[in-house]
Parts: sequence; structure tokens; C-alpha cells
Amino acid sequence: MRVILMICLGLGLAGCSTVLAPTQPAPQPTPQISPASGLSSAREAADNFVAVLDRVEPVAERICRAEAPGLACDYQIVVDSRVAMPPNAFQTVDEAGRPIIAFTIALVAEARNQDELAFILGHEAAHHIAGHLPRQRDSAVRGAVLAGVLASLGGGNAQAIESAQRVGASVGARAYSKDFELEADALGTVIAFRAGYDPMVGAQYFARIEDPGNRFLGTHPPNASRIETVRRTLTQLRAGG
Repeated sequence: MRVILMICLGLGLAGCSTVLAPTQPAPQPTPQISPASGLSSAREAADNFVAVLDRVEPVAERICRAEAPGLACDYQIVVDSRVAMPPNAFQTVDEAGRPIIAFTIALVAEARNQDELAFILGHEAAHHIAGHLPRQRDSAVRGAVLAGVLASLGGGNAQAIESAQRVGASVGARAYSKDFELEADALGTVIAFRAGYDPMVGAQYFARIEDPGNRFLGTHPPNASRIETVRRTLTQLRAGG
């Protein structure tokens, strides 16, 4: 396991975030822990995070190798040290295909317990194992091609076709995003459980964040659906399924 501080990743990403353009920020102070987090200090937040990485990352690698033979499974965990960034996490890959999981430092500070961090880490690791990033790219390409062809058949000029392709790519990328999130929730539950954490406690993070509802072409499913996915998967695990 390798954990490094990072400023920005100019790469594709799956499931959970938008990466800002690279900047050269001035040195930032140590983030303060919100009293609502239940943590007594920034050091305790950091200790929780490192403890979770030590237990979850090896499990994620084993499941990755078992479920996706031939896939790069040596995860690199990075932390965005900019205190102005909101709580967030996402999965991406480097140029060699190595999986990277990034946390903002605000998310590390906000997590109320190790179970929440374990579930989030398992969820992001699951995106890679399930191949969501290339599947999302393929869907975006298909959407762009289809929209471009339709615009061309409709007599659109080059500018209209290009605009249609951009819209088509966006729609295509979002087409399966909710399914991908639920798939990652299910497999993330397995990863966190096998690492010795309680995914239902971890999934309570959804009870504290804004519910995206069930918007058409939204990127995330309703929080209730995500919690139910965790509950159903955990029931199967405990039953030996």
C-alpha cells in the first residue's frame, strides 16, 4: 500500500467527483475537525484513515485479483491536501492502468468512524474491479457517435454535429452511472465486510449527505436505494451467500 498527498489528478475518473484544473496552492493549515464528526482531533482522523487502509486495501487487492484476473490491482491511495475541497472520493487510473483512489482531506475529517471510511474505500475499489471506467467511456463514445450520425442525417452542419456529439457523449456517460454506483455499493460491502468492518454502519454516511433523488440521467441513485443495496448484500454475506 502506498499513501501519498496529492494536489490534482488530470485523469479520467469513476463514480464520485469532478477534478479541478491543477493549481499551485499556498501551504494550507491543518484542517479542523467538525464537532459533528465525533472525532477529537485531526490526528485521530488521520489514525483512523491509516488503520482502515491497512485492513481494507489488501482485501480489495485480493478480491480484484480473484474477480478480474489480469487487471492491475496494486491500488495507490492518494489524499488531496487542499482544505477548500469538499468531502469527496473517486477512482481513476494512471497511464499504465494502475488503479488510484483519491480522498479529499475533508472527507477523511468528516467520517465519523472507521466503518464509514472502510465502506467508501471499498466502494471506490469496487469501481475498478467492475471495470466501470472503461464501460463508462465506451457508453460515452457510443452516445457521441449515435448523436453525430442523427445530426448528420438531419442535415446539420459541422458545428451542429459537433455539438450533438458532445451532448451524446454526456448522455451516454450518464446512462449507466446509477447502476454502476449500486454495483460498487454491493461489491464495496463485500470488501468492507471481509476486512472486518460493518458496512451498514459505514453506509450511514448516506444519511448525512444530500439525497440526489431519482433524477432522470442523474449520476447517483437515491440514498435509500444505496442503503438497501448494502443491507441486502450484507444479509447474503452473513447467511454465507
